[in-house]
Amino acid sequence: MKKLIAALAFAAFATVAFAQTPASTTTQTTTTTQKKKVVAAVPAPTEQEIADARAKGMVWVNTSAKLYHHQESKYYGKTKQGKFMTEDDAKAAGFTPAKVAAAKKKAAAAK
Repeated sequence: MKKLIAALAFAAFATVAFAQTPASTTTQTTTTTQKKKVVAAVPAPTEQEIADARAKGMVWVNTSAKLYHHQESKYYGKTKQGKFMTEDDAKAAGFTPAKVAAAKKKAAAAK
């Protein structure tokens, strides 16, 4: 009787152990085969490039936040990921304008 109980216990253990092994192996294989997206670093614009963009009336597009900044913004040409383009192109590409600080709105309205 003890041998029968031991054999049944071993059989139950072996079934559970073998049933779980393929699932965990599959999960590990799936996670290791996923590819990571690599974003190339773009150098920050120089002061001359920022001045040229201001002269042309361009906006600074923050490509990671999907926002664009006007010339008066402190983030104009300063975010880690971005580029200059016209405001119409930025809107057409789906970027939205960044919010302007309330103090600047009041100063602009006073002029």
